[in-house]
Amino acid sequence: MTTLHHFWQSALNFLFYYPLFMSYLWMMGAMIFYWKERQEPPYQHPAPLPDYPKVAVLVPCFNEGDNAEETISHALALNYPNFEVIAINDGSSDNTAEVLNRLSQQYEKLRVVHLAQNQGKAMALQAGSLLTDAEYLIGIDGDALLDPNAAMWMIRHFIANPSVAAVTGNPRIRNRSTLLGRVQVGEFSSIVGMIKRAQKSFGRIFTVSGVITAFRKSAVHEVGYWSPNMLTEDIDITWKLQRAGWDIDFEPNALVWILMPESLSGLWKQRLRWAMGGAQVLIKNIDVLIKPRLNYLWPLMLELILTLIWSYLMLTLAIIWIIHLILPALGLPSVNSPFLPYGTGIFLGLTCLFQFVISKWMDSRYEPALGRNYYWMIWYPFIFWLITVSASIIAFPKVLLRGNGQRARWVSPDRGVRIHPEN
Repeated sequence: MTTLHHFWQSALNFLFYYPLFMSYLWMMGAMIFYWKERQEPPYQHPAPLPDYPKVAVLVPCFNEGDNAEETISHALALNYPNFEVIAINDGSSDNTAEVLNRLSQQYEKLRVVHLAQNQGKAMALQAGSLLTDAEYLIGIDGDALLDPNAAMWMIRHFIANPSVAAVTGNPRIRNRSTLLGRVQVGEFSSIVGMIKRAQKSFGRIFTVSGVITAFRKSAVHEVGYWSPNMLTEDIDITWKLQRAGWDIDFEPNALVWILMPESLSGLWKQRLRWAMGGAQVLIKNIDVLIKPRLNYLWPLMLELILTLIWSYLMLTLAIIWIIHLILPALGLPSVNSPFLPYGTGIFLGLTCLFQFVISKWMDSRYEPALGRNYYWMIWYPFIFWLITVSASIIAFPKVLLRGNGQRARWVSPDRGVRIHPEN
């Protein structure tokens, strides 16, 4: 029994110290990035570019009849002299086709392509990229509101560095009428934005944001475009480009306002899809660990593996705690509840809240009133953390059973209550 107790003590140490270590690593890396970021021009005033190469804004649409006009209108309002917008209707069953056709007659810069059947976002993006002669592509979702200066901020990375294949932007949540919406505002700052800053400071980015990323079309063509069988085409294309030797940048000034789920069922479906996409990428790219030339991707792969192990250890802890609670005579190791805020849990929770403070301070240059949302972040460990861990546990076996041949097609997500960013 001594060996079992030693093993379990090591597991408990890992369960506690791994998220703690990653949290402070993210904060340190994000602060390094932020210090460099502050040397740049103010957010509202991007510096003029030496050249303005053509840009194509790709807007894949599936059943976006309620959102298409608003999204297209914002995309057409780009503060950039040389661009076009291409809307791809991916076999929608609602009135998306009619809305897009009407808009195409009103706006000279808008082109519309209709796919006869739903092919998935990856194929929609590829169709749009093949339709344009622009070398730079900005992909956004069919419900996203693009900031007017987004292209100016992103294209400068391609001009300055020919090895950059993609530049991911900074999604901001615009529906915040419920607790889930308000918590996600903080999540995208402290988790999504902070991690991207830290990863860029220390090496490579795990994934671009599918809702706003600019691509160098020649680089995307080189790696075979987006994979139609991957549930998260944004994670997959990130790894394909970086495996091919290309670099990826993060531009926090390139904003886009997005809708996110505001129901538990919608949030669960979204996070499960994200987790399954991560599992697909792990399985597809695990071979990087035996290829020394790809050693720059080892930290990302190691983090992905350790996070998966951590999730399953947490599940094991929960099961042992429940069994010990019901049948204490079995002699299993005595552990605290993984769901109640005891000593170590309180310290992790305080670290999480401190991370939120740092992130909101950094992102306040984009949203001056962001700090007033801090109160709601106390719910993050209780709601989102549990959903994320559960999704990670379920995703891996689902991906193994699913296989790689099945095409990833669209579903209509929960998008909450729409509120404009200025509100």
